[in-house]
Amino acid sequence: MKCRRFFLQLAAVALLFAAPHTATAQTYPSKPVHLIVGFPAGGPADIGARLVGQWLSERLGQQVIVENRPGAATNIATEAVIRAPADGYTLLFSMVSNAINATLYDKLNFDFIRDTAPVGSLMRTPGVMEVNLDVPAKTVPEFIAHAKANPGKINMASAGPGTVPHIYGELFKIMTGTDMVLVHYRGAGPAMPDLISGRVQVMFDSVPAAIQQVRAGKLRALAVTTAKRLDVLPDVPALGEFVPGYEASNWYGIVAPKGTPVEIVGKLNAAINAILADPQARARIADLGATPFGGSPAEFAKFLAEDTERWGKVIRAANIKPE
Repeated sequence: MKCRRFFLQLAAVALLFAAPHTATAQTYPSKPVHLIVGFPAGGPADIGARLVGQWLSERLGQQVIVENRPGAATNIATEAVIRAPADGYTLLFSMVSNAINATLYDKLNFDFIRDTAPVGSLMRTPGVMEVNLDVPAKTVPEFIAHAKANPGKINMASAGPGTVPHIYGELFKIMTGTDMVLVHYRGAGPAMPDLISGRVQVMFDSVPAAIQQVRAGKLRALAVTTAKRLDVLPDVPALGEFVPGYEASNWYGIVAPKGTPVEIVGKLNAAINAILADPQARARIADLGATPFGGSPAEFAKFLAEDTERWGKVIRAANIKPE
């Protein structure tokens, strides 16, 4: 009898602690949700975050406020979210920078994988390998042959150490055995005039940033960095067609602080997947030169771990250090 009473008391205590979480999940969100993005207003990440914030507001019935906290390659924004209460009201608009920074920075005050709760993946943004019009190569094989015939004479533009254009280019160099001179700029935008004028010869840029220059005939697109060709650049081959296994894309997703109730994570994930299934949202994502991602929190967690390890190998092999 005493044993039975003990277990009943334990069950009552368990229910007592579980009840607030259940009630919180049922009423969530009961106030505005803050979506933190680690880049300034007006850039691709900010545009994506504001679109997602608007769509989530409509699905959740509460305002989603986008806050820009730029600096330290998204580390400031990431730490702010990790230190926030795990109640679903402070979320991070995460991206490939988070996977890169885990290896790029030797000393961080957090561990992105350990200290976050993956909520859902949103979209992927492909890259494009683009060259100055004076480069004699018209195809990727021709470019590889040209680079190998001129080691150390081709300048490759980067948006800065550890940025997407940098690591995409380093991955290309590793996989093709080419030797190119790295030229760092403070962002991909400042590199564009020098690429068009021929001061640098090649850059691995994002499709949304490069597509107008390519369509205007100011640059030549040799390949996209995704596994398959893109609808927005149907005549441009995938790099993997010539360099087997090459695939690289930026991505956007949402994570919450570790310990956020699974019911709240599930509610947010369901809203994200409903957005990505909506034809109008999919069309708007395509306008940005991106593709919908989607999936469960567990699938997103698996992807984050794999992407972090993947770019960690490139960073270590190329000995990339932050500024």
